[in-house]
Amino acid sequence: MSDTDHGITTGAVARRLGVSPTTVRSWDQRYGIGPAVRADGRHRRWSPADMAMLDEMCRLTASGVPPAEAARAARLARTSAESAVAGATSDAAPARAPQARSDAPRAAPGATGVPPGRTRRPGPGSGLPLGDVRQEARGLARAAVRLDGPAMEGLLQEALAEHGLVSTWQEIMVPTLHAVGRKWESSDDRYVEVEHLLSWHISTALRRAAVTGPPAASPAAPVVLACVPGEQHTLPLEALAAGLAERGLPTRMFGAAVPAEALDAAVRRSGPAAVALWSQARSTANHALARHVAGTAFGVRGARRTPLVLLAGPGWLGRAPAPGMVRPTGLPEAIGVISRLYGEPAVSAEE
Repeated sequence: MSDTDHGITTGAVARRLGVSPTTVRSWDQRYGIGPAVRADGRHRRWSPADMAMLDEMCRLTASGVPPAEAARAARLARTSAESAVAGATSDAAPARAPQARSDAPRAAPGATGVPPGRTRRPGPGSGLPLGDVRQEARGLARAAVRLDGPAMEGLLQEALAEHGLVSTWQEIMVPTLHAVGRKWESSDDRYVEVEHLLSWHISTALRRAAVTGPPAASPAAPVVLACVPGEQHTLPLEALAAGLAERGLPTRMFGAAVPAEALDAAVRRSGPAAVALWSQARSTANHALARHVAGTAFGVRGARRTPLVLLAGPGWLGRAPAPGMVRPTGLPEAIGVISRLYGEPAVSAEE
């Protein structure tokens, strides 16, 4: 009999719910929200009925119900789940014929179009329109709605360590950010605090990843990262900076809404191999500025060069890139384009 036959551990439960293991243990000790059965009489092992109870606890507390009251309702959820299982068991005949459905061929992992580790159905507790995402994104969403900063920090660090920067950004961070944004737009400016706190923790995780990357190999020819004038969305550039740092490539991040004069000075003073310009909307895409940057020459006479300009973000769509520019379709392609300038292999979406 495997460990899963006895239920899952508290750590696994915490990751699914987007809370810390300490929170799960505290609910058990203070409100009786614990597993019905303990392995060896001591260690917590959580059954599907226990998980239904915890999901309900998360959903209620996220909606503002006091913990003690939420706990009472959550315990009823477990009782209902156990009753349903018991009823199904008592209705089954001793013969195996009523269980024939379980003997039918099962689809292989991913055969339904849902990759392993993902689920189609939104889990309770977050209140966000997540759709088909990794379980880690659901945990992050639940922690965000609860404004649980420590849980968000822990979940993001675990995801980066397990999945790497590119997968964590594309499959966990971005879907959660989009879900919060959609909820904000459809709820009369509610959830603004959720978006701000989530963005801050994602930014912190990305900057930490950029700082802890390997030493930059070519500090004399960095990559300049900047938002065009009037553009405030910096998270995609922070993800690019972290992805380049992960590969030991040098960067200079100038952040949001960089004035044209300041960008020109930054390019001339740093002599970059590439300049990534982020534009979130067409209203901020400054094609004249991009052409100016692409034509900026530096270096000694006879060996002068110009930077490659990456038109990053949806704001640049609708017009073909001019000479000296490329328009990457996502983070892996942007990292790959820049990596090749330094003689590094391109990055794959799985890294």
